[in-house]
Amino acid sequence: MNSRSFLVLTITLLMFPQVAQTLYSPALTDIGQTFNVGSQAASQILSVFFIGFALGVVVWGRVSDRLGRRAAMLAGLAVYALGSALALFAKSFEGLIVAQAVAAFGAAVGSVVTQTILRDRYRGTELAHVYSIAGIALAASPAIGLFTGASLVQFYGYRGMLTCLLLLSLVLWAWCLLRLPETRPEATSPAPLLGTLSRMLKDGAIWRSAVLVTVFNVALLSYYSLGPFLFDALGMTAHSFGYSGVLLALGSASGALLNRLLLKRGAGSSSLVKIASGLMFLGALLVLLLQGSWLFVWPMLLVVLAFGMAIPNVLGGALAAYHDRLGTAGALFGLLYYLLIGAAMILVAWAQALGWTILICSVVALLATDRSGKGTRSA
Repeated sequence: MNSRSFLVLTITLLMFPQVAQTLYSPALTDIGQTFNVGSQAASQILSVFFIGFALGVVVWGRVSDRLGRRAAMLAGLAVYALGSALALFAKSFEGLIVAQAVAAFGAAVGSVVTQTILRDRYRGTELAHVYSIAGIALAASPAIGLFTGASLVQFYGYRGMLTCLLLLSLVLWAWCLLRLPETRPEATSPAPLLGTLSRMLKDGAIWRSAVLVTVFNVALLSYYSLGPFLFDALGMTAHSFGYSGVLLALGSASGALLNRLLLKRGAGSSSLVKIASGLMFLGALLVLLLQGSWLFVWPMLLVVLAFGMAIPNVLGGALAAYHDRLGTAGALFGLLYYLLIGAAMILVAWAQALGWTILICSVVALLATDRSGKGTRSA
């Protein structure tokens, strides 16, 4: 498999979990109306997604070390397809939640195993540049997910969105079956889980990286979770919310392109994360100021630009000290930050306060980047 085809497939797999999340977002109001639940309960669907996702990264990371990256990917996509089918035929809100947890467990393979595959193939600066390319592609995910989800919900309701996700997972499964190579080094043996966990829990740089991944994700995901209800309160449709994804994609793409340009010019990862944290803080203040009108979408551009700058740098170097156990370390790192994201999103759904959520995330990011140069280097 040539390098370009390899990157196209792996970047598509990286995009898959984010597309799955954002496809759900425009359907939240329809789900709430169909099952007669309020906005707080409907928003918990995204919280459940991250809890199931967190468990999935551990399982698929270990499977990728024991059975190989390819086997883990095929199994995870199959589980996601099963979860989507269960959700499609769910008769109660509780059944939908359970199905979402199963789907999230499977979707985790697109994150942890794909990142492990990339770390198998690339190192150092080359890996950072690959992540910057991936960041540009990932910038399209909100536009694809929100616009497609809104269109499907408008014409077919939330079940149209679920059907799309089922078909997407089956297409990806077939693509991986035909084209995904095995990248696990032949000499690799599964690292001890508890020993790796103990080492990582004592690693301050890992904790700072996990916190940074968490706050940048929560700042962005809070819009996907709360945005549909803010638009509804302003008398705007789910389709209007879907169009906002195109605008946000421009911000995310700008952040990823700016990140790639600055990396080429020799900027350090820690400096870029600090800049991104400052941009998110400014965006949060403006969202708070404008949240009473649809204009709050514009400062969200700064938030997604910050996300596009920060995440490639955080993920690119987070496991630099764990190359002898990438599958296991990647699984545990993913478990850590997805549990943090899941817990934070439960609070976001409860508070229903977009501006304050982003402001808190930005302050935490600024504090984390100022803790030490070593911590941000790991990011």
